[in-house]
Amino acid sequence: MKFKRLPARYGALIMPFVLSLFMTAVVSFIATVNAVGLTQAAIGLWPSTWMASWSIAFPTLLVVQPAVRRIVAAMVEPAAVHAEG
Repeated sequence: MKFKRLPARYGALIMPFVLSLFMTAVVSFIATVNAVGLTQAAIGLWPSTWMASWSIAFPTLLVVQPAVRRIVAAMVEPAAVHAEG
């Protein structure tokens, strides 16, 4: 089954959405296991801690993304533009 791709203009929203899902999944799992140990209880707690952390992380990424882009642009040389010759 082939899915229709979203227009490029949605990239600025989809990238932080997917990034926040992956990052909060890993960080919340590690924090939960660190707090209660690698137990059945930790596995049961993890989904709720994941959703709680994601509900904060995703809007935060949307707000800070423009500032992060400016900071990175100030730290990194711009990509070379190849002249058509």
